[in-house]
Amino acid sequence: MSDPDSVENLLFNETSRRNTDLVAGLIYEKPDLFNDIARIMLKNEEPFSRRAAWVMDTVSEQNPSLLEPWIPAIVDMLEKFSHDGMKRHSLRMLSRSEFPVASMVKIMNLCFDWLISPSESVAVKVYCMDLLYRISLSESGIREELRDSIEWRISEETPGFRNHGMKILKKLSKDLRDLHSAKEPAKKPFNGKG
Repeated sequence: MSDPDSVENLLFNETSRRNTDLVAGLIYEKPDLFNDIARIMLKNEEPFSRRAAWVMDTVSEQNPSLLEPWIPAIVDMLEKFSHDGMKRHSLRMLSRSEFPVASMVKIMNLCFDWLISPSESVAVKVYCMDLLYRISLSESGIREELRDSIEWRISEETPGFRNHGMKILKKLSKDLRDLHSAKEPAKKPFNGKG
């Protein structure tokens, strides 16, 4: 049995941390197998794509360079993923990756939609907050919208959302204060004359 076949067969076994670590271990030994896992993930076929996404997430945490060539394809597929696990792992990988500027608007729109959706899981919303906050560091124009979106949902959400949301709101508050003070014209020093 060739390596790609063995990796694929292992994905068919079960959904478990043990199995994920086993497949990840094979990829650490033979990094070329990452491409096989990525292709399975992008097929978007349950449950194997979700299992592959978990492996990709695990491996790319330690070796982010393996993920880089696959980021545009993940961004393209993001809105097609209906399973929470696919969204969660994809957002988590994107939240710690560089992605093309051309993809930023698509990512922002999806993340804002998922962040305010009552039907999305807390984990998806948390990674949406993280991604949007990271984008806001270079695109300051979305800071107020992100703040408003979190504040709008916070009373309706779980303690996990509220906890993470409060942390992001605290960062946004500081960022917005800094942004507004930078836009204010410099004050002339008081010289004692009327």
